[in-house]
Amino acid sequence: MRAVLFAFTGRGKDQALRVRDALKGWETELRTSAKLADGTFTAYDGGLPDYTGAVFDSDALIFVGAAGIAVRAIAPHVASKKSDPAVLCLDEAGGFVIPILSGHIGGANRLAREIDRAIDATPVITTATDVNGRFSVDAWATEHGMAVTSMRAAKAVSAEILKRDIPICADAPRPERLAGGLVWSDRGDLGVCVSYRNAAPFDETLLLVPRVLRLGIGCRRGTPARAIRDAVYQVFTDHGLRTEAIREAASIDVKADEKGLLDCCEALGWPLTFYTAEQLNAVPGAFTPSSFVRQTVGVDNVCERAAVADGGRIIVPKTALNGATVAVAELKWGFDFD
Repeated sequence: MRAVLFAFTGRGKDQALRVRDALKGWETELRTSAKLADGTFTAYDGGLPDYTGAVFDSDALIFVGAAGIAVRAIAPHVASKKSDPAVLCLDEAGGFVIPILSGHIGGANRLAREIDRAIDATPVITTATDVNGRFSVDAWATEHGMAVTSMRAAKAVSAEILKRDIPICADAPRPERLAGGLVWSDRGDLGVCVSYRNAAPFDETLLLVPRVLRLGIGCRRGTPARAIRDAVYQVFTDHGLRTEAIREAASIDVKADEKGLLDCCEALGWPLTFYTAEQLNAVPGAFTPSSFVRQTVGVDNVCERAAVADGGRIIVPKTALNGATVAVAELKWGFDFD
């Protein structure tokens, strides 16, 4: 996680340093136009709006100073709730911290509360669901690593939940406590469904996809990345699964230099783990055997064993397409509203 902090006076720089120290585990950069005690300062190359644009792909931008400065700096670069960074403004006295942009999906509201705990700056939260004590669906999905498949449906849920309770259903076991504004049901004109499948139980469904599926992949030597990608996508289409649910992929270590497999996983953002034949042979369970595969790499099935090498259960067995073999496992998962 990367945060860029902006300050414009010596006092503002002091507050920015306090915030920077509170961001444990973050990569941070502090930019200030104030002259520092050692006589140095770092300016904003090309002006503040241009510099802000250059770092707008960060996870968070934190301005210590007037809110108007922050608004003017980010205005040319604001694009989408799904991609904009968290933007916050903190006054120089450290009394208040205000989420300005991407309070839910970008996590600005959550970050404001973290800063509050660290330096005792009162968070000024203005999003309607938060101030009314109702369920913030986009913030909750982001915190739980779920993909929001429709921003239009998310906006509809956020608006309607201020008026009435919204039904929710899920593949996972139900937690004991529900958030304010939700009721368990799989029927209604508008509702939330948490699933890794192409589910649409409501007239208008906001589908939230948890990243809980693991791919096991094998392939012939020289299989191109596009062929592997197409094989995975076809398997998911045939079985009604969402590719957003893919958490990671796995294979055998003799494929660790397989360019097509490496390029495919890198392009699609799938972490890739390799196992030795001995490790795969030790995986418990019943798998689809192949004497040819055993003679070639020393294990009777690569994709199924790799898919469940760290637990889970096979939901799509070995499927051969385009020179690749694909299996899909569901990892153990659940969620709560704490």
